Amino acid sequence: MIIKTNRSGKAVRAITQSFFIFILKLQFIVLAANSYSQALDVRHIKPASQTDQRNQYYVGLLSLALEKTKAVDGEFQLIESKVAMPQGRALKELQKKSSLDVVWSMSTIQREEDLLPIRIPLLKGLLGYRVFIIRNEDSDKFKKINNLEQLKSMAAGQGHDWPDTHILKANDLPVITSPSYSGLFDMLNNLRFDYFPRGIQEPWTEVASHIEMNIVVEKTLMLKYRAPIYFFVNKNDTKLADRLERGLRIAINDGSFDEYFYSSPVNHSVFASGKMNGRKIFELKNPLLSSKTPLDDDTLWFNDEDLKN
Repeated sequence: MIIKTNRSGKAVRAITQSFFIFILKLQFIVLAANSYSQALDVRHIKPASQTDQRNQYYVGLLSLALEKTKAVDGEFQLIESKVAMPQGRALKELQKKSSLDVVWSMSTIQREEDLLPIRIPLLKGLLGYRVFIIRNEDSDKFKKINNLEQLKSMAAGQGHDWPDTHILKANDLPVITSPSYSGLFDMLNNLRFDYFPRGIQEPWTEVASHIEMNIVVEKTLMLKYRAPIYFFVNKNDTKLADRLERGLRIAINDGSFDEYFYSSPVNHSVFASGKMNGRKIFELKNPLLSSKTPLDDDTLWFNDEDLKN
């Protein structure tokens, strides 16, 4: 009887241990599945208006970076903010992390101090190549401008909280500002300023979206300055920053970043059109550029030769 009892006890203990191991494994599987199934919510800014198409490229790139890391970090979903907000407010909201998790913006020293930048230029620096939206009747005036000094006789229009405003002013170019992106088109049309500098991938779409106005893309001039636009997150959101940087680096290394950049409808139309050839280029200094800008990494920047056809 004693032998039988011992054997029975060992059997019970073995069964009990196996059962608990099974339960632990099952709990681990359930926890892992729940963790993976809980999609990461990433809240981003809403377009300023129905005609504002500036967000499309950045939302697509945000999705690409998160998709590249999905196998390791899990599912995600992008959530557009409920209300549109100017850039300055969006950056303040991001500092508080009350309604936004990520903002894309041109970098400045101050913004890199207030927020956590992912230092990969989302437009490969293309935003720093600026052409003008002007009134159609002023086309001949701009054709006669041959140097930066002559351009200083004209007034530019910009957002009051845009870094470009400070860059233009630092180069002694007169600037009229507005708190409203859409309002700048009305101001140009109503003679409040003379030209609206835009990144070279922006103005043709914007002019087409304002066909009721007598505005055109100027054909002879271009400003150029270093202007990286980054994803920014809250300073404490290091996990999201790490995921976005890893995702963008994977996309750069496997070629999908460049494929997206060059095939994006807005960018592709600029490269294919030859609209950049033969322009007079005025180079400006950018006093807002951080010393941590990765200027020596050629894989991150646009090559001027790509403007030539």
